[in-house]
Amino acid sequence: MGEFELIRRHFQRHTQPQPAQVVLGIGDDCALLQPAPGHQLAISSDMLVQGRHFFADVDPAALGHKALAVNLSDLAAMGARPLGFTLALALPQADNAWLSAFAQGLFALADTHACPLVGGDTTRGPLNICITVFGELQPGQALRRSAAQPGDDLYLSGRTGEARLELELLLGTDWAQHHTLPGALHRLRPRLERPTPRLALGQALAGLAHAALDLSDGLAGDLGHILHASGVGATIHQALLPVAPDLQALPEAQRLDCLLHGGDDYELLFTAAPAQRAAVAAAAQTSQTPVQRIGHINAAPGLWLLNAAGEQATLSPRGFDHFG
Repeated sequence: MGEFELIRRHFQRHTQPQPAQVVLGIGDDCALLQPAPGHQLAISSDMLVQGRHFFADVDPAALGHKALAVNLSDLAAMGARPLGFTLALALPQADNAWLSAFAQGLFALADTHACPLVGGDTTRGPLNICITVFGELQPGQALRRSAAQPGDDLYLSGRTGEARLELELLLGTDWAQHHTLPGALHRLRPRLERPTPRLALGQALAGLAHAALDLSDGLAGDLGHILHASGVGATIHQALLPVAPDLQALPEAQRLDCLLHGGDDYELLFTAAPAQRAAVAAAAQTSQTPVQRIGHINAAPGLWLLNAAGEQATLSPRGFDHFG
């Protein structure tokens, strides 16, 4: 199977109607996208590399899902609506069964969010997946990292820590194996391999929230990006952090490490004025996304953790770093 037959067989969808925003899709030197009149483009790229971002034996359908999900999560963090995406794929070999499953997972998520594949490239090499996603939003509505304000509430969608615990279980880490409930490895796998991009929530927050980002490298580390860009500080209330049942049995140090420094959550972390609490609750309900207020933004720089006893301690804004 040659390169163009591979694309035709697995990625060119002749039976799918072309959505209105796609003027020209797969088959030419460039795709042509048409945003709604008066809208801005939002563009993001993410790369997944075997051995760095996923195990060699990962389910290819789950990998197809995650490859697109992590990009859609970036659009969610900006409050954008998806328009389409491109796929650059390096493969050690053209395996029909693997490609069929990968494409199934990829297109299932793409169809859920009306985000068609509009182009890309394939080559031979170590397994490497790079997706660029395109979205649109109204001018002035983007949820930027630099927009947090002193006095803002700090919110989290969903829960953190489950993907990190699953990774530790897969790696055979002692503390994870000895302190988790039976079946945790199976229950937590979707949190690591099939994250849910919070697009509906992000779009509902556009023009309502101040600052936002999606959590890929850990809550504390990613929050540090907002604090640095906005020139502010924050306090996280430990008692307000949502804790998944599978994290409850962990020793406190490991539980906090998962909650605050684990990666691959792809939840939204955002700030909004206290006067907007009812509107944020309505956005959560409309988007059918759990949202929890977990702290507040301070005028003075620094990141703090307030424990249940009311004791405040400095929190390191460390997160995962590929070159750290």
